[in-house]
Amino acid sequence: MRILVLGGTSFVGRAVVDDALRFGAEVTLFGRGRTGTELFPDVPRRIGDRDTGDYAALRDGTWDAVVDVSGYVPRHVGQAMDVLGDRVGRYLFISSQAVYRQTGAGPDADEDTPRRQPVRDAEELTEETYGPLKAACEDDVSARFGTRATIVRPGKVAGPYDAQEGLTYWVRRAARGGRVALPGSPAQPVQVVDSRDLARLVLRLLADDRPGVFHAVGPAEPTTMAGLITTCARVAGSEVEIVPVPTGAVPAFFPLVRAEPTWSTQRRSAARARAAGMPATPLATTVADVLAWDRERGEPPLGHGPSPEEEARLLAGT
Repeated sequence: MRILVLGGTSFVGRAVVDDALRFGAEVTLFGRGRTGTELFPDVPRRIGDRDTGDYAALRDGTWDAVVDVSGYVPRHVGQAMDVLGDRVGRYLFISSQAVYRQTGAGPDADEDTPRRQPVRDAEELTEETYGPLKAACEDDVSARFGTRATIVRPGKVAGPYDAQEGLTYWVRRAARGGRVALPGSPAQPVQVVDSRDLARLVLRLLADDRPGVFHAVGPAEPTTMAGLITTCARVAGSEVEIVPVPTGAVPAFFPLVRAEPTWSTQRRSAARARAAGMPATPLATTVADVLAWDRERGEPPLGHGPSPEEEARLLAGT
């Protein structure tokens, strides 16, 4: 299988390319050539820039499928489809759970849950525009490719090489042990999907030439914030005491924490993706691999979560 990956050197794209190569696919990468230049030395690269509309490098070649990891606004997707035309078989678009309305869905909501209204007149990515822009991209891919369109909507993706470091904060914090500040309720549901499970779903869908929309959510078993933190501690060999703190007192962003009215966003159904072949990696396995990766890279400063001093002040008020 010949696969073109639009953005394949960062986190999700990297996982997709890794799995595609293990699968025996012939992969071509398209990107700006600014990151991950040391990765995949034997994989052909086409250099271009989606922000400026530079797709000249894709004017020749044919592929059985394209995996669009880096399409965030309708212009990106439209220009890619225009230049590729009928030279690709299937168009698989990596979308987001952010396309859905943030409240109102019940537990085990499936892929037919009402989405937010698509937006086409913006390109700045904010909390307000990200999901609606992705929804518009989905519609454009489906309109152009019909039964040759596949949409994957990941939840929060976790694993090694995660630049957003959502799970990494909790892995590192739990490894230190002791009293752990948690805004809100320990009972908050949380969904994280291993990046390698997402990648395997993508390759399975392409191999089966399967159309439709699929949730890429995990982990293998439903969990809560308390369950996630205690799993991190168990894997690291530490002991923790989870201390709920008032959300209004929190001075810094805590990853994965959600306000109670939006808890339904952390209870999406993975049934369709599981039936299509998505694996279910245990959370402890993902945590162990993130812990090993973070330590190997020297545990650099994180952009999320409070400093130890800030957390100590939060805990002092409990």
